[in-house]
Amino acid sequence: MNIVCLDLEGVLVPEIWIAFSKASGIPELTRTTRDEPDYNKLMNWRLGILREHKLGLNEIKATIEKIDPMPGAREFLDALREQTQVIILSDTFTQFAGPLMKKLGWPTIFCNTLEVAPDGTVTGFRMRAEKSKLVTVKALQSIGFDTIAAGDSYNDLAMIQASKAGFLFRSTEQIKKDHPELPAFEEYDELLAAIEKELD
Repeated sequence: MNIVCLDLEGVLVPEIWIAFSKASGIPELTRTTRDEPDYNKLMNWRLGILREHKLGLNEIKATIEKIDPMPGAREFLDALREQTQVIILSDTFTQFAGPLMKKLGWPTIFCNTLEVAPDGTVTGFRMRAEKSKLVTVKALQSIGFDTIAAGDSYNDLAMIQASKAGFLFRSTEQIKKDHPELPAFEEYDELLAAIEKELD
């Protein structure tokens, strides 16, 4: 029994925080898990910037509403879901994911939750689990699934390496250089073909 685990941002949709950085005019917010391996450190730093600029969930959601999936992402996901089960494993938040899941045809997503005050101020965040992507892959394996994983960032490496097959997709040159053992693809048809080979 196979199940495919995909990252969301950078793989199926553009990076939310980069889009919000452009919309808000705050260049510091372009920093992502491609740059900072420690997700807790990254998120606490982001929340500090939001507080400093008095920005909250409402402003971020207004940006997310304008984000479309990457060209070809919906078709790739549809083709994959015709052949096997797919779960999106993301370090994004339920409050961010809804509009994006709608545009992707409502795939299953496991992600985290923001703590938000009544006025929309983001006061904190709750991770679903420590090392949630790896923990989820291990849990799926414990109930009889063979996992196949793909992602682009540092926080995807553990789930990719723990799976029976794992791929980098539109990753950074540094990550590809650090992990030459991982097949790396730039186009959806290449990734789909690689996954299909593992499904046989």
